[in-house]
Amino acid sequence: MSSSTNIEINHIHDHVFLGSAHEENAKRTLWVVALTVVMMVGEITAGYITGSMALLADGFHMATHAGALGIAAAAYGYAKRHASSNRYSFGTGKVGDLGGFASALILGMVSLVIGVESVMRLLQPTEVQFGTATLIAIVGLIVNIVSALLLGHGHSHDHDHGHHGDNNLKSAYVHVIADALTSVLAIAALLAGRYLGWVWLDPVMGIVGAIVIARWAWSLMGVTSAVLLDQTDEHVAEEIRELVEKPGDATITDLHVWRVGPEAHAAIVSVLGEATANAEIIRERLKPVHEVSHLTVEFRPV
Repeated sequence: MSSSTNIEINHIHDHVFLGSAHEENAKRTLWVVALTVVMMVGEITAGYITGSMALLADGFHMATHAGALGIAAAAYGYAKRHASSNRYSFGTGKVGDLGGFASALILGMVSLVIGVESVMRLLQPTEVQFGTATLIAIVGLIVNIVSALLLGHGHSHDHDHGHHGDNNLKSAYVHVIADALTSVLAIAALLAGRYLGWVWLDPVMGIVGAIVIARWAWSLMGVTSAVLLDQTDEHVAEEIRELVEKPGDATITDLHVWRVGPEAHAAIVSVLGEATANAEIIRERLKPVHEVSHLTVEFRPV
């Protein structure tokens, strides 16, 4: 059997595939964790002082978000510390996706808890201190808006530069947006309950919020699980096929394209070709594919 494999060995390259805004996003996430924890403590304290179960429930709800945001912050730290470790064949660029998936699971559980509690309160209405609860909800909304602005800058930076996005940052951003949504719905329901007597609107808004948050969580789980399972990026794969395959010259026999970081893909391209082609020629053809940061080319002559 005649076969030939050309491997590029003229330089040693690393496997650090962290996003270009890794440090900045990590700092933003830590600030949001701090704000969330402060707000959580304030709501739980106010709940005990006023005897408001609504505030206590929202305080513990904030605690779950603080935990999820803490996971996001920890993921940034872990990815940076082990970025050059030989334990990880393709670096730690996907640690953020793992953190994002874990956060999405927590977000899904939060939506379930909110939904169940809202249904129970719809069936068994409880007394609500509308004035105090509204004030705390407004403060919570302000904290969420500040947090969203902190994270939103980095989130929009990815899209503006055409990146696939930092799913760890995206998960943190979705958490604070979900909190902001529940605050807006709570304020609307509390005002309606106080001035219109629509006590039933509070749990109804809770159910609506739970459904919206569950959809966000499901969407985020889909995006992050695709990365964790090395789903083929069809756009990049198709571009590689168009650049490599030439009639009577080269044919791709095996192709693997997967994401290894927020802004990086890896590709393994196996090519069967005529004498007019070789591994170096294939590499030259693939230089325009800027998404690929780690390329392995196997070339076999016909």
